[in-house]
Amino acid sequence: MPLKRSLLRFYVISFFFIVSLFVFIGKLIFIQLFHSQYLTELACKQHNIYLELPPQRGIIYDRKLKPLVVNTRSYSLFAVPNEIKNKNQVANILSDSADLDSDFILKRLSSSKHFAWLKRKLSDRTAKEIRDMNMDGLFFMKESRRSYPNGTLATHVLGFTNIDNIGLEGIELYCNRYLEGKPGYAFFVRDARQNVLRLENSDKLPVDGYDVVLTIDQVIQYIAENALDEAFKKNHAKGACIVVMDPRTGEILALANRPTYDSNSPQSFSAEERRNRAICDFFEPGSVFKIVTASAALEENVFKEEDRIFCENGTYRVANHILHDHEPLGWLTFSEAIEKSSNIGVTKIAQKLGLEKVYKYAKLFGFGSLTGIRLSGEVNGLLKPLSAYSKTSIGALPIGQEVGVTALQLACAISVVANGGLYYRPYIINKIKDKYDETIEETKPECVRRVITAETSQRLSKILERVVESGTGRLAKSKEYKFAGKTGTAQKVDPRGGYSHSAFFASFIGFAPAENPRLAIVVVFDEPHPYYYGGVVSAPVFKEVAEKSLKYIESEEKMNNLSQPPKTK
Repeated sequence: MPLKRSLLRFYVISFFFIVSLFVFIGKLIFIQLFHSQYLTELACKQHNIYLELPPQRGIIYDRKLKPLVVNTRSYSLFAVPNEIKNKNQVANILSDSADLDSDFILKRLSSSKHFAWLKRKLSDRTAKEIRDMNMDGLFFMKESRRSYPNGTLATHVLGFTNIDNIGLEGIELYCNRYLEGKPGYAFFVRDARQNVLRLENSDKLPVDGYDVVLTIDQVIQYIAENALDEAFKKNHAKGACIVVMDPRTGEILALANRPTYDSNSPQSFSAEERRNRAICDFFEPGSVFKIVTASAALEENVFKEEDRIFCENGTYRVANHILHDHEPLGWLTFSEAIEKSSNIGVTKIAQKLGLEKVYKYAKLFGFGSLTGIRLSGEVNGLLKPLSAYSKTSIGALPIGQEVGVTALQLACAISVVANGGLYYRPYIINKIKDKYDETIEETKPECVRRVITAETSQRLSKILERVVESGTGRLAKSKEYKFAGKTGTAQKVDPRGGYSHSAFFASFIGFAPAENPRLAIVVVFDEPHPYYYGGVVSAPVFKEVAEKSLKYIESEEKMNNLSQPPKTK
């Protein structure tokens, strides 16, 4: 009996081991065939660390290499959920310290993942408070944060980035491919206790982004924004913009809009405040467009400055439309019709000239086309095909109606008059360079075409001088410099049809000084009140910006001359 029992025990145990062997073999075959990839990936996650090394985003400078956008150090908070024992307590503490919703934190901490972001790019103070609590399972990662040290200055030009430093607006968006750089990477291997064993030799260092140098002058930008902001508030306007351009090259020295926003916290502002009105909005320009009609008449030798025009004492019928002047005017010379901004006088000039010629010069001055400035969101305005204009259009287009323009297009147009008749493409990016100051790409002044002769330009400049001296632009007159310009007051189109009698665009376009112009300036206000005339609202802003900017330019040039070593014979 004992022998039989021993044999039975032997057979049972043997059978158990044989069955177990087959089960293990089957399991191994199943794992090898169906779960090998999953387990391999899991092992890699546990033992291999792939760490991306972010590049440093490029700096944005003004024309004098003063930084407008920089990078600052910040710390981002993350958690390893399985290392946190009391998740509710941690969630409650962080909801106060990091200004986060406790339910959001608890959801993140309840995750089965080994890594969970809690908040990116904390302030130094908040990061220190959390670090001093010394809570298990919470860690910090050093990151770079985009910083705009001048707050709202040039914010519509610069734009902003998202949390991952990707450009979303302005230069940050347009030049993102240059600014962002290329990330690197590193591989770490850990043992079962999570100790780092080695660093792979195949690491790749990040390549920092290129720097961008703008044509913007930080001082002129400040002067322009300060003057625009004061007038924007004083005149209770819905919106406003200013463009300051070098008419000799096409360089944009300043560009600003109101309302504005802070690039450091763009999410706190509406899309209306973030919109770059100077290039994204178009409007009927009104009388500032009369420079086109005047240029065409002089260029085509249809009128001379002293030719007389009867302005019908303020009322004139064009087809089935009655045209009015802002005051009853009788006989005026060609020059006086521009100086006093007579709608009837300019319409009579256009009737003799012909709508086709007015349209031709409107195209030559760049209206209806993109300027090509390297900023996102530019619109081409509105200049209908010639065939789309009606019989009444001869009393509309020449005085700035039935056409839509942007402030930037107006800056290019007045620059044509200022620089001797040439259309320069506007540009705002001077050059792109690397960290070793090597130029990667550079923008040169580009003369696109000749619009009018130098003689016509000079003749019209003299007329625009008189606009400031004794015409509708007298509030732009300076005691120190001679300025030239043109006022504009345009009724806004009423959504219900026709033109509004209470909503206007007030504008002034001009250049300074009148002889050898250094600056072309456009100032536009949207629905200012109670005053809405361009000569009252916009002209004083032009004067302030022109005077202060010219003094700054002269002082800079004087300092540069003093710093130059004397020439030897």
